[in-house]
Amino acid sequence: MKVAIIMGSNSDMPIMQEAIDLLKSFDIATEIDIISAHRTPDKLFEFAQNAHKKDIAVIIAGAGGAAHLPGMVASLSPLPVIGVPVKSRNSIDGWDSILSILQMPTGVPVATVALDGAKNAGILAAQILGASNPSILIKIEKFKENLKTKVIAAAADLKNNTK
Repeated sequence: MKVAIIMGSNSDMPIMQEAIDLLKSFDIATEIDIISAHRTPDKLFEFAQNAHKKDIAVIIAGAGGAAHLPGMVASLSPLPVIGVPVKSRNSIDGWDSILSILQMPTGVPVATVALDGAKNAGILAAQILGASNPSILIKIEKFKENLKTKVIAAAADLKNNTK
């Protein structure tokens, strides 16, 4: 199984790279593409309607501005979609992207992460896969344990440096 990572334009790539890197660190295969909801609607329809036939299990869709990509994909695909609102140059501080992805109608859910939160989208996609794949689940557990270890070490450093 693999995770598809799609974005509305090439300018979203620096943000979406964080999801790609995270998934690669867990040895999860990815398929990456640029699909514009507004400029390539035929490509969007073909991708969304057929992704589940191509060994894709989860779709991460990043978009800025009006950010229709995640919702349109979710409306056409039976797969879980994780939306990444991207603060683009034509964005209203990212709020247009956040609300476009977050405020989906009943029956068309999009799991939405924070503005520019592609790394969390990658983690969530890995957790979805890990629910039925023990080797991925073990990697998630190690990742979470490492987060805990870093916080404990930072707290100890803080105490040692403020005495």
